[in-house]
Amino acid sequence: MPALTIGFDLDMTLLDTRPGIRATHLALSAETGTHIDADLVVTRLGPPLTHELANWFPAEQVEQAADRYRTLYRDHAFAPTVPLPGALESVAAVRAAGGRVVVITGKYEPNARLHLEHAGIAYDALVGDLWAETKGAALRELGAQVYVGDHLGDIVGARAAGAVAVGVTTGPYGAAELTGAGADVVLGDLTEFPDWLAQYRAGRA
Repeated sequence: MPALTIGFDLDMTLLDTRPGIRATHLALSAETGTHIDADLVVTRLGPPLTHELANWFPAEQVEQAADRYRTLYRDHAFAPTVPLPGALESVAAVRAAGGRVVVITGKYEPNARLHLEHAGIAYDALVGDLWAETKGAALRELGAQVYVGDHLGDIVGARAAGAVAVGVTTGPYGAAELTGAGADVVLGDLTEFPDWLAQYRAGRA
């Protein structure tokens, strides 16, 4: 039987990054003079940064704005970010089962790495800058049997990898929407994950 490998999304799955993302968008707005509704931005986290910035900047300025955002992020985003309920316990449960933890995220990978270090979340592999189907390619390459995420794009990624798609309702979507997108399991939050993992492992035995 393949070694147990569990994939997790980052934003609004493992970490509540909304305060830091909001602060960074406000800083970018102040610096550039471009209006950004930061409160709206944090209601739709998941897709790549450039997708969001395209709502506020002309197409020819999006990449430059993204580069500046990623720099500002390091000054504004890490301190206010905290693990979501059950995140640390879920990672510990995977470890206790002899499994590997892999984090597959749409976030810029160097900043994702700093987030995980700041939060004290141990992981075996991290791949950033991926979204939907491209997450599936990384999950398949890493041999993940399960992928846990809060966004419909995470469900797409899990299914593209042939992994069990576990949705959590800590992001912008409720249980009905995650199920409708193809989630195999929907949890209220990661506090429910350790018990689910025990049941999943029992079924694999």
